[in-house]
Amino acid sequence: MMRRLTLLCLAVLTWAAAATAHEVRPAIGDLTVSGGQVTLQITMNAEPIVAGVNLDGVEDTNDTDNSDAVDALRALPPEEMAAQLAERVPQMSDSIAMTVGGTPVTLTATDITVGPVGNVELPRDTVLTLTGAATGDTLEMSWPAEYGTLILRQQGVEAPYTGYLSGGQSTGPISLGGGDAQTGWDAFLSYIPVGFEHIVPMGLDHILFVLGLFFLSTRLGPLLWQISAFTLAHTVTLALGALGYVSIPASIVEPIIAASIVFVAVENITSRGLSKWRPVVVFVFGLLHGLGFASVLGEFGLPQGQFIPALVGFNVGVEVGQLTVIAAAFMLVWVALRVDTLDMTDRTGEVFYGVLAAAFVVLAFLADSPGFTEAMGVAAPVIFIPLAGLSLLCLLSAVHVDKLDSYRTYVAVPASAAIALVGAWWFVERVFL
Repeated sequence: MMRRLTLLCLAVLTWAAAATAHEVRPAIGDLTVSGGQVTLQITMNAEPIVAGVNLDGVEDTNDTDNSDAVDALRALPPEEMAAQLAERVPQMSDSIAMTVGGTPVTLTATDITVGPVGNVELPRDTVLTLTGAATGDTLEMSWPAEYGTLILRQQGVEAPYTGYLSGGQSTGPISLGGGDAQTGWDAFLSYIPVGFEHIVPMGLDHILFVLGLFFLSTRLGPLLWQISAFTLAHTVTLALGALGYVSIPASIVEPIIAASIVFVAVENITSRGLSKWRPVVVFVFGLLHGLGFASVLGEFGLPQGQFIPALVGFNVGVEVGQLTVIAAAFMLVWVALRVDTLDMTDRTGEVFYGVLAAAFVVLAFLADSPGFTEAMGVAAPVIFIPLAGLSLLCLLSAVHVDKLDSYRTYVAVPASAAIALVGAWWFVERVFL
């Protein structure tokens, strides 16, 4: 039974890991107004839009009904994909409500550049250039919710506007002469959710690494040592990477991040506590995770006038995301820990986790709807089935509480094995596939 449940958890987490392949990145729009003409150059993943996918709240196209259509479009040669997008441009132009000086602007496509065909399970960039006549001192535009998130950056002026538009938000009036740059406080606040979202729900690799730290020991001290080392390290390289002082190709960073997940998970199995050198190893791996965070900021861009506040806000969001993951994991296993220390009866643990596992399974099916996916960014089974698996492991721990260190034997070790398997698969995928 123990072996079967462990294999179930491994399969579930592997399935959850596979869901990150069709990620959705925010579009980046560069806005320029000159000589009576407005130019909006958008770097985007155009295939989901052409396929008719509603990207509002979606982080992964695997969670939509048109995933196969998106893959088929990614397999098209650039010129064929450009032709497909050109047919969609009039509808897009009508959806992007833009006014200059209070007068509506009609946008038309002047250039479409589609990236080469690559792995159809990964997004590719398309650059769409839209232009229109513009007369006035202020501009205002809204970005349709169904197109996902847009990072809008004003170009060619001092103190330019930078905005993070999602859910159909509008920019509000933008002065064409500049001066609408965010304040430091605004930049700090606006980048906290960007950092948080990179952990929950988008950063499954970082989530698994943090969980690997969590499952080493039930004592608070080892967790604090590891989290402190990890936070310090990734803060350093996040700052250096965002400032452009350090740059390592993703082809190197991403496999090592996967290897770091395997390392901490395997050591959880082979070690019974915090070794003297584990914080050092975690610090080294944290340096690489920081470069991964920096690459995300490179995609989003940071407001030039408020670079430091935005960087700090992003890092705060990352930390809040990590603490949220740890808090959620602790709340889930808390009863199992209490049973293991005989502060609760085994019967309490059995009933609690039996009901909890059943509830998570039911939620996985009842909440599996487009509305849930749009709201949470991932499909319900991706969230609730792994939680049901962990609840079953905690149930086993309560059933076998008479055995020495049942929490470690039936929860920490199998969960770490599942995390190691996912990390190993990612390493193979990122190096060889």
